[in-house]
Amino acid sequence: MTSVVLRVAAAVAFAYFLGGIPFGVLVARHLHGVDITKLGSGNTGATNIFRSLGWRPALVVAVLDVAKGAVAAAVALLLLPASSVGVNLSDLFVIVAGAGAMAGHMFSPYFRFRGGKGVATAAGAILVLMPWVFLALLVVFVGLVLLVRIVSLASILTAFAFPLAILGVYQGQDRPVLFGFAIIAIPSILWSHRANIVRLLHGEEPRITMGRAAAGRGKDRT
Repeated sequence: MTSVVLRVAAAVAFAYFLGGIPFGVLVARHLHGVDITKLGSGNTGATNIFRSLGWRPALVVAVLDVAKGAVAAAVALLLLPASSVGVNLSDLFVIVAGAGAMAGHMFSPYFRFRGGKGVATAAGAILVLMPWVFLALLVVFVGLVLLVRIVSLASILTAFAFPLAILGVYQGQDRPVLFGFAIIAIPSILWSHRANIVRLLHGEEPRITMGRAAAGRGKDRT
């Protein structure tokens, strides 16, 4: 039991410090010579990079942020594989590690505990733990972005599709931890996007274009 606790602690600590690497800050500073926290919403995530610097650096940051969650989840699987503890405990362990990476991304220990919202980092953990669910949600998210042109709205609607995707992919399988995680994710996403929701209700949330975000009265903090 002590060994399991130590492995969990090590995986979560690793995930937190890995997730805390502020790739948005590094890309903006070293490739564009700007401080991203002084542009747009001040958020270090890919959406603010996109709105402030364009889609190319935003894509780089998004891939790196997804990679943080994926590596954290993969390390967790290596430290506590399902064969040693059972699939449900292994699922829970990976989710906890993914949450650690998200916390690091949102509250970076390298950047005055500032960061992004952790959606891309969470997606990386989902990619490792539930690859088919990840692909389904990616299709939903991209389709919604193209349809509504509002990243925050697409993120919120994709969160509601999360448990449905799990039911479709794991139909008949006993994976209650995954479904529970998907249900918990919905209010979490709603809470993290509460400012965006207010702007959506007032018609002030900026839309994106094929280049950069369309000008809007509100700032995006996705």
